[in-house]
Amino acid sequence: MPAGPARPELTPDNAPFWDAAREGRLALARCGACGRFVHPPAPVCPLCHTTGVEWVDVEPVGTVDSFTVNHQPMRPGLEVPYAIVLVEPDGAPGVRLTLRLDGDPATAAIGRRVRIGFEVVDDDWMQPVAEALDEVVARHHTEPGRFTFEPRRRIAKPEDGALISGVARSAVGKVLRRSGLDLAVEASLGAIRDAGLEPGDIDGIATYPGGGVGPPGYAGPGTDELAVALGLELGWQRGGAQGAGQLQPVIDAVHAVAGGLCRHALVYRASTESTATALLREGVVAPPPAQPVGGPFGWLVPFDAMSPANWLAPYATAHMHRFGTTREQLGAVAITDRAHAALAPWAVATEPLTMEAYLSARPISTPLHLFDCDVPVDGAVAIVVSAVDTLDDLRAAPVRFEAVGAGVGFPPSWDQWPDLTTMAAHGAAATMWARTELTPSDLDVAQVYDGFTFLALYWLEALGVCGHGEAGPFVEGGRRIALGGELPANTSGGQLSGGRLHAWGLLEEACRQLRGEADGRQVDGAEVAVVTAGGGPIAGSLLLTR
Repeated sequence: MPAGPARPELTPDNAPFWDAAREGRLALARCGACGRFVHPPAPVCPLCHTTGVEWVDVEPVGTVDSFTVNHQPMRPGLEVPYAIVLVEPDGAPGVRLTLRLDGDPATAAIGRRVRIGFEVVDDDWMQPVAEALDEVVARHHTEPGRFTFEPRRRIAKPEDGALISGVARSAVGKVLRRSGLDLAVEASLGAIRDAGLEPGDIDGIATYPGGGVGPPGYAGPGTDELAVALGLELGWQRGGAQGAGQLQPVIDAVHAVAGGLCRHALVYRASTESTATALLREGVVAPPPAQPVGGPFGWLVPFDAMSPANWLAPYATAHMHRFGTTREQLGAVAITDRAHAALAPWAVATEPLTMEAYLSARPISTPLHLFDCDVPVDGAVAIVVSAVDTLDDLRAAPVRFEAVGAGVGFPPSWDQWPDLTTMAAHGAAATMWARTELTPSDLDVAQVYDGFTFLALYWLEALGVCGHGEAGPFVEGGRRIALGGELPANTSGGQLSGGRLHAWGLLEEACRQLRGEADGRQVDGAEVAVVTAGGGPIAGSLLLTR
C-alpha cells in the first residue's frame, strides 16, 4: 500500500476538480443550461441531458449528512481512529463529498458544520479535507417515495420458463489452500449430478463477477476456464460484475434458458478470499502494485474511505440517527445468525455469541464492530438452471422462479444516493414484487444479504416485511427471525457466521429449504423463499417457490 493517500485516475471529466484542489479551491461541475450540479462529473447533465458542463468555484463550507469512524490501519502512516464524513456543500445542494475529517473523530456528527480545507499530499498534489466547526444543525430527510410494493396482474414472463434443477456446494472453510477452479469444479459437478444430468448436457454457463475482477481471491475462475476444465460445449455464456450484484448471472440464465439460447445453464460463484489473504500475510504472493483509482472509487479511496465497511457504515449511522436503531438490535441479527450456523455442518463460526461479547467486540468502522461483519472464506456454490420442459428428465424436486428483482430506482452511487436510509435494495425488491401476485406476507423463509448486520435490516424494510425505519424493532431479541419465528431468516448462519459466499450460500440454503433438505434447521412447510444480494448501489433479489 502507498504511504500516502491513493491517487485518483485523472480523466478529462474529473481533472478540473483536482486542478482546483491543487490551488486550494473547491470547484464542481454544473450544467450551464439547468444549473444542476453534476457529481461525479460527467460530460452530460443527468437532468436535462445537455452536453458539456461548466466548472464553478463553490464556497468550501457544508454540513455532514452522515459519517463513520474508521479504526483499521488501512495504509502506512495514517493514524487511527479517524472519521470519514459525507459532506453536502452549501452551494451545491444534492452533492455529497466523501472526505476525511481532520482532527478529533469524536467531533463527527450528523449536522456538523464543516469547512473544507486542502491538505498537501506532496509537492504537486493537494486534496480536500473536512475541518469541524462548532455548529451542529438539524438535517432534512428525503423520503423514498419512488419505491412501492403494489402487486400487478400476473403476466407471462421469463421466470415461468426456467427452474433450478440442481444445486451443490463445495467444501467451505478458512484458508483451504485450494484453487478457485478446484472449488468451482467440485460444486459444479455436484450440481450437475444433483439435477440428474451429465456435463455433456450443459450448454450454457454464467458466473459473477468473471475471471480477473477485483482483489486477489475475489473473482474465482472465469467461464472460459471452467468450461474448458469440464469439457463443455456451449451455446451461451456470460460473466461480469455489473448488474443486480451477485445474483445477476442467475437472472441472466433465466432469460437465456427461457429464450432458448440454452437448455441447461451451469451458474456458479467461487471465491478464495481467505487463502488469498493468508498468502499475502505470509509473503508467498506480493500485493498488487499501487495504481490510480478510477470510476466511483476515485471519489472514495483517495479520501481514505478504502473498504466496503467505510462506504456502507454511514448508511447505518443515518438509520440509527433517524429511527433510533440500536446496536443491540443489530446484535440480534448477529446472534441469531450464529445460532442458526450451529445447525449447519459447514458453517465456520458456530460458538454461541452473547450480546455482551457482541457489544464489547473491537470496532471496525463505527457503528460496525467485529461481529457486524461477515467472515471471509474459501468455497463455491453452483446451480443448474434448466428449461421447464426438461422437468421429466431431472432427478431432484425443482425450485421454481416466481420473480426476479434487478431494478435500482435511482442512479446507483455509494455516496450520492438521495436518502441514506434506503438503498438499491428497495428498487430491486419493488421490481420483484411487481412481477408477481405474491406479497411479503406469503414469505415462509428469507435469506437476506448480511455482509454487515445492518444490511439485513435494510433488506427486511426493502422487502416490505416491515415498514420504513421499523426493522430495528422487528429484529429486536431475534425471535421473529429465528427458526420457529414469524419469518425465519438466514437459516444456515448467513454470511456473518456461515461464511461469505457473496449471497450464494443464501441461494443454496433457500433451495434446501424449499426442497425440504435443511436437516436440523428445516422450516416446516416452506413453500416461498426470498434470496437477496448486495448493499449500497448494488442489489438483486429472487423470489423462489417449490
